[in-house]
Amino acid sequence: MKIERRREQFNALVSEAATCRLCAAMCGRTAVLSDHNGRVGAQAMFIGEAPGRQGGDRTRVPFSGDQSGRNFARYLASVGLAREQIFITNAALCNPRTETGANRKPSRVEVSNCSGFLRRQLDIIDPRVVVTLGAVALAALCAVEYHQLTLGQDAGQIRKWRGLLLVPLYHPSPQVLASHRREAAQLEDYKAVARALRLIEKRERRAFERVV
Repeated sequence: MKIERRREQFNALVSEAATCRLCAAMCGRTAVLSDHNGRVGAQAMFIGEAPGRQGGDRTRVPFSGDQSGRNFARYLASVGLAREQIFITNAALCNPRTETGANRKPSRVEVSNCSGFLRRQLDIIDPRVVVTLGAVALAALCAVEYHQLTLGQDAGQIRKWRGLLLVPLYHPSPQVLASHRREAAQLEDYKAVARALRLIEKRERRAFERVV
């Protein structure tokens, strides 16, 4: 599909997401989906959990403006990637909050309600490498195509999924860093993303050489 057509489809999806009212608890909030998410046609697509109240929900840019975003930027830079090279979205496009206004995980129903948007983003962006950030994002992919991957077994590994390379990673939040995956381990995990991109580059180079 031509890139111009994909951009048109993405713009239509952005407009549709902005008017979505499927989740009663999130009505009145705006989906974090726009050109700020990244490049249509990016080779790597990162999927997080949901926009943070002080992060993406405030800045309108996924994984920016809070400590999770700063950690994410540092991990990307550690393997030579810049935000301009990737596309990043979330399993739930709106910010889920408790009654007191604190962040909470999106419910299974809320993630399910957003699964159509996730599926269409994958089709439109057409990445070669998909990277999930946390268990919620990894589980959300099952609504697109079922898998049995878990963070405990597959974090930092390159797996095949839906004809793509999938790299499950832990979420870069301070809470996860403190309790589940320390900084050194996360930095090591991100090297798998760089390896996956190199594998894609080699594969496409070989395909080109066979044609010419």
